[in-house]
Amino acid sequence: MDTAKRLATLNRIRKLSRLMDTSIRIPLTGFRIGIDPIIGLVPGAGDLISTAFSAYIIFLATRFRIPPKALVQMIFNVGLETVVGTVPLVGDIFDAFYKSNIRNLAILEQYLTVIEPELEKVAQDIDEKTVSQV
Repeated sequence: MDTAKRLATLNRIRKLSRLMDTSIRIPLTGFRIGIDPIIGLVPGAGDLISTAFSAYIIFLATRFRIPPKALVQMIFNVGLETVVGTVPLVGDIFDAFYKSNIRNLAILEQYLTVIEPELEKVAQDIDEKTVSQV
């Protein structure tokens, strides 16, 4: 995969992770949630849909050939959120605080910082320009 495709994949992972875990700011608190705990409120299907999004993010991360240890940690994060998420209400609160997709993004970015620092630098520059234009 060339640099442009790798950068596009990294940006897709970032956008999906933020959408799922931190896209909505709760007024007066500064706390952020994503659509993950909201989707999780739908009994049965909500947790399945959230897990599918998280699995897709992990699938995209595997394109970077992350080490098995990092992959296991990412799968554990999603698995834990999925299992606890099945508990009504308590699971949705856990989803709002645990943010497995953001944790997995951090794992990927930590790996990329070591392996491909130039890719991470270009991605951060683009991300900062996007934020400053908003």
